[in-house]
Amino acid sequence: MNKSALNTIFIILFISFAGNLYPQEGELFFDAAGSPSNPKVKVSWNKYYTYTGVTDFCRKLAEAYPDLVNLSSAGKSYQGRDIHVLTISDRKSGNPDHKPGFWIDGNIHSIELQGTEMAMYTAWYLCEMSGGNEFIKQLLKDKTFYIAPTINPDAREYFANIGVPPRSGLMPYDNDRDGAFDEDGPDDMNGDKNISQIRRKNPDGAYITDPKDPRRMIRVEPGEKGEYELLGMEGTDNDGDGQFNEDGPGGYDGNRDWGFNWEPNYVQSGAHKYPFSQPENAAVRDFVVKHPNITGAQSFHNSGGMILRGPSIQGGGAEVYSRADDAVLDALGKKGELMIPGYDLLTIWKDMYTVYGGELDWWYGAMGCFVFSNELWNSFLMFYDTTKTDLFEFDRLLLFEDAFIPWQKINHPVYGEVELGGFSKMFGRLHPGFILENDSHRNAAFCIYNSYQSPKLEITNLKVNKLNGGLKEITASVVNRRMLPTHSATNIKYKIDPPDYVILEGGTVIAGMIVENADLNITTEQKKNPQKIELTNISGYQKTDLKWIVKGGTKYTVRVESVKGGRASAQTE
Repeated sequence: MNKSALNTIFIILFISFAGNLYPQEGELFFDAAGSPSNPKVKVSWNKYYTYTGVTDFCRKLAEAYPDLVNLSSAGKSYQGRDIHVLTISDRKSGNPDHKPGFWIDGNIHSIELQGTEMAMYTAWYLCEMSGGNEFIKQLLKDKTFYIAPTINPDAREYFANIGVPPRSGLMPYDNDRDGAFDEDGPDDMNGDKNISQIRRKNPDGAYITDPKDPRRMIRVEPGEKGEYELLGMEGTDNDGDGQFNEDGPGGYDGNRDWGFNWEPNYVQSGAHKYPFSQPENAAVRDFVVKHPNITGAQSFHNSGGMILRGPSIQGGGAEVYSRADDAVLDALGKKGELMIPGYDLLTIWKDMYTVYGGELDWWYGAMGCFVFSNELWNSFLMFYDTTKTDLFEFDRLLLFEDAFIPWQKINHPVYGEVELGGFSKMFGRLHPGFILENDSHRNAAFCIYNSYQSPKLEITNLKVNKLNGGLKEITASVVNRRMLPTHSATNIKYKIDPPDYVILEGGTVIAGMIVENADLNITTEQKKNPQKIELTNISGYQKTDLKWIVKGGTKYTVRVESVKGGRASAQTE
């Protein structure tokens, strides 16, 4: 073939190939790497959703992906709202509850709103990428995600309508111990659905407006004359006890209520009366207990840019953090630091403060799972230079003062003429819209990575050797291809899950054993029920060799069944 003919063929092939790279007539966009190009469920990720919006999203995702998504309710909140759970897995490849599972929840603290959007984004991304991305497609064949966007739906709805809700849910609570419940909360006195700061003109006050930025209040220097006094947050004395906003709705702490390393309220503020006294947490507990295949969990909070791991009390309390478990958590967390710039891996008790009855300790101590809590949003996301953190400057340069409520005069029933203003409820602890999707994707990717590293078991090296007397020797290996073991140290100590079982089918099993050293033929025989060998644990990136002596049979199947490691099998030719 001459050079001219080769050039002609090359041009034809290039044009044919390039036709898939460039938009055809009438198309409106190019595909962006790593993002769904034409999603079935069209969602904007630069905003926050009401409970109704969350419910609508969950239903639409389940309707659009019936082979992947099942929408259920873990239970009801105090005010009767469903605590939605999206179970996401490729059902055609097996029962989702028999695969290693990963749990995600958000919004346990109602002021920590964006955990819901992070959880929703993860669910949406998994579904929308499942058709064209081979990694996600295989992940959903191997794993299951259980995603609860909000486990505090009542207070989320309160936030949407009032602003500045409690950390807790809305079960009534007597914060000021006067025998009345929720009788003196904040009041939206100007009807803007924000609870703003109150300032009042006072020549002897401790504050003046910043001459360079009238939005900002700055404290006067000693000897200087003031202009304003600050009077707290918007509200009045509803119960006539001389205090303002001291007994708003709720008042307990949803992250001090879990039944592991729990202490009463006089030791751990916010603990309420007893573990799982709150209906929302009890509903989550009941769902999780019915899904022991969950190997790992992620709870989204805010703020500070932290990837938090346990233990939450010095020494771990009743938990058992082995050296191997610590290595797994640190390896996962360090990968998270790489994936989410500006976030740091921290141990709760050592790097923050002691927490009793926290969700993380319950997940690890009571359920045997590897778990993190990401504190979303930090100053790094504003200017990528934490030495220049300034909310006012960020609002001016990047949000064009959209996050600040201008000072407005009103007549207060107690204070007289005052001014209301300050940053809106949607700024400070919460991501601005243009950053929300970026951080959602990075945190979702961290969850996906953690799920990927949950156990993946395989049966390998299945062989049949003939022995004297009509007997046969069946050998096989069980391999864990991922980082996480099938049992954490706490799981093993407290026998949370049963052992892993490796079962031989075919023929009559005379003996079954674990091979400790194949070269030296050192084995440990399991004399009781040798057909079904028990393994205490299958460590990450490790294999276990097994051997059976059988009589009869022509074809043999070896199966492994693990509560948290899933199932796998292999058959002889």
